[in-house]
Amino acid sequence: MKDTDFGKKNMIGQYSSQKMKDWMEIIKMYETDGVYLAETAQMLARNVNYEIPAMKKQISKCQQLQKECDRKEADYASKCTDLKKKYDSKCKELGIQGKKIKSELAALVEDLPKTFDKICDSTSGLTLATDFYKDFVQFLTNEDLGENNLPMLKHIIKNGNTTTYEWRTGTKPEKIDCTKLFIDTTDEQDLLTDSADIDWGAGDGNIADIDFVDDINLDLSEITLETGGNEEGTDNQDAIDFSVVESDKDSNGIDYSDLVIVEHAEDGVAKGEDAKSLLDNPKTRAMFLDDLLEVEAFLVQRLEEMKEEGNFLSSSQFQSAPSSLQVTRETVEGMLIKVKDIHSQLTTVKMHHLMLIRNSPRYVDRLRDDLKQILTLADKMTFHEKEMVVKRDEAIQEQTEIQPKLDLIIKKTREVQKQMEIEISKKYKDRNVNIMGEINTV
Repeated sequence: MKDTDFGKKNMIGQYSSQKMKDWMEIIKMYETDGVYLAETAQMLARNVNYEIPAMKKQISKCQQLQKECDRKEADYASKCTDLKKKYDSKCKELGIQGKKIKSELAALVEDLPKTFDKICDSTSGLTLATDFYKDFVQFLTNEDLGENNLPMLKHIIKNGNTTTYEWRTGTKPEKIDCTKLFIDTTDEQDLLTDSADIDWGAGDGNIADIDFVDDINLDLSEITLETGGNEEGTDNQDAIDFSVVESDKDSNGIDYSDLVIVEHAEDGVAKGEDAKSLLDNPKTRAMFLDDLLEVEAFLVQRLEEMKEEGNFLSSSQFQSAPSSLQVTRETVEGMLIKVKDIHSQLTTVKMHHLMLIRNSPRYVDRLRDDLKQILTLADKMTFHEKEMVVKRDEAIQEQTEIQPKLDLIIKKTREVQKQMEIEISKKYKDRNVNIMGEINTV
């Protein structure tokens, strides 16, 4: 009011405006008995004890939230990278790109017969190993094992990947009535889904509550195989009786008791299990692997024995052995490498899954879902990573808004402190007055 017309004074130095006179009277009454000092002290106490600490605490909270968001953002990014690497690794094990899993797996399953044929072609190179094993056992035991010695392995070496019917009966089937494997890929979708289209929910973004890396388990030990009900050409009228019938050993000494025998199949038509190739049939494939392991174990043991070249008893024992047993260590090592190579081709993770799909086409859906879950978790990590960026920006914005207010209230509080010290000093003959306490630490 002093800067307006109301602030004009008369010749004797008094305000001419009645409003200004009234205002000065109010100020005089306010200063009476130090009322203004009490109110000022109350304001200082409120600022020092509540307003300033609350703002500092809020700023500290924003800074802590920024650090937490930085840490979680890095964690989510790392987990996302790990999950994508795991997905790529799983796809590499299966021999697929991972863009359209069912279609790619269906193509691999369709090529299985060609893969089996290639393995059988490699098996023909094991003749030296099987003969070495047979001659070695015969030399030590003086017994001819005949057809009981590695029957499945020798059959495949001689005849290739024949049908189970030919292996069981010894004659080629006149007709092979096999059902064609059918894998439904009509529901196939590109797995490269945009994570922005997925609603993950708000959540609290707590990374400690999620197990990202070990959540997917593709262990085969707990898988229950289902019948191939999704194969084409199968109907109730042509149902095959897979009941096991009693069967003694054939004249060639081979025990077929572990095989599933199809009754009335001697009409020259191979169907059901009999129509499958030896490596496609789980039972005969297991027999083939057993034979390979038997030869492998023998060769490993023989190599260990051949290390003891200075053993006189061992060397003298084989002096009368046939020439087929007089082989070098390098030759035996070569046999072992070939056996292990064929065995490894049939026991890879990729081959395990493809064989499971062959026995139960619906298994491909489970495999697809397990792999897709890895990508889903990776997308979720990307979502949470972006969420942390937003929260950090919000915390920075809040701190930016609070900091000027804090600086202003601190500045005003110090100004009021100085003014109060001056007013108190006036009451005590201009003595120096210093207001002590927490106000000096703000």
